[in-house]
Amino acid sequence: MKYIIILGDGMADEPIASLNNKTCLQAANKPNIDKVAALGRCGLLDTIPEGFAPGSEIANMSVMGYDVPKVFEGRGSLEAASMGVVIEEGEMAMRCNLICIVDGKIKNHSAGHISNEEAEELILFLQKELGNEQVNFFSGVSYRHLLKIKGGKKQLKCTPPHDVTGTPFVDVMIQSETEEAQASADLLNDLILRSQILLENHPVNLKRAAAGKDKANSIWPWSPGYKPEMKTLLELYNLRSGSVISAVDLIRGIGVYAGLKVIEVEGITGLYNTNYEGKAQAAIEALRNDDFVYLHIEASDEAGHEGDVELKIKTIEYLDARVVKPILEEISTWDEPVTIAILPDHPTPCSIKTHTNKPVPFIIYRPGEKADDVTIYDEFACEKGSYGLLRGMEFMQTLIRPLTPKGK
Repeated sequence: MKYIIILGDGMADEPIASLNNKTCLQAANKPNIDKVAALGRCGLLDTIPEGFAPGSEIANMSVMGYDVPKVFEGRGSLEAASMGVVIEEGEMAMRCNLICIVDGKIKNHSAGHISNEEAEELILFLQKELGNEQVNFFSGVSYRHLLKIKGGKKQLKCTPPHDVTGTPFVDVMIQSETEEAQASADLLNDLILRSQILLENHPVNLKRAAAGKDKANSIWPWSPGYKPEMKTLLELYNLRSGSVISAVDLIRGIGVYAGLKVIEVEGITGLYNTNYEGKAQAAIEALRNDDFVYLHIEASDEAGHEGDVELKIKTIEYLDARVVKPILEEISTWDEPVTIAILPDHPTPCSIKTHTNKPVPFIIYRPGEKADDVTIYDEFACEKGSYGLLRGMEFMQTLIRPLTPKGK
């Protein structure tokens, strides 16, 4: 048996008035995902352990079957693994967004989805101006970058910028949670303020402003941690080999620690215009050789953060037609059965433009196993599925298990 998880980041939502109180999943035309639901069994999954914020790092680690409270060490250290940046003993890593601030308020978390090329120029500039033996910046993808602090202390209260759009940035700057971490908080807040002075009139930002685009006029560090100690999925679930496909350094980094091969796909963006067909084909090719593939599609989450209902529906329909359909058609011809799971990691409701910790709907279709009564895939239909409510590691433990024969 082989396994593939197709994860539509943030695709779950709340009922939306303009959709006659339907969710985006209910409103979307998704015949292929619904077909998988009708063939398989459904349920809800609580991906966020008590005491944790509903971030993609927490939710995806839960989906992959990790005991998050035991192994989580911040988002930055996970992304570092994807970027090939080594976290040494005594170093703290953090996600470092390029964000847009207007009139003292956080306009968006992504600097208007700045391009890789523009962002890299800005991060290299910041490294030249602010980097030293203690502080180092590393460029990533679009607005998502890495900051590494030698001697940094992780006992900090940091706010993800996508949670506080419209908020004065000074109200959500970094706070220390212990006396020992005060110096780290002071250093990081100083870097934020100095970055704003340096970035405001940088040629990249002047050109963006002239074109009517948002400036990337501040850094925003968050999710601090040290190097995590994680067993691989191959060790935890007795898999021989596996791969991860994603445009997002965070997911790729989790995959590296999980012992998965990172598969490069040309033209993937993390947005609605990503190379869906390329990802689907890469997943099919990986499944020919590997036991397990984790296929992550970011687009619905970004649409949710923008509050764009129409775009979010479109991203779900793209996932259905351009990813699920070709994968389902291909593997249905194989002699070796492939178990398919489809789910989001967390909801990203368009109404609030950020993540919530509500359980998410999931499908597991295992060829040869009796289906339940759920025939469509959405937040409310899956609530009636035969799996009921699973929590954290229970999803992966349920996915990777012996077949239950039909009729049982």
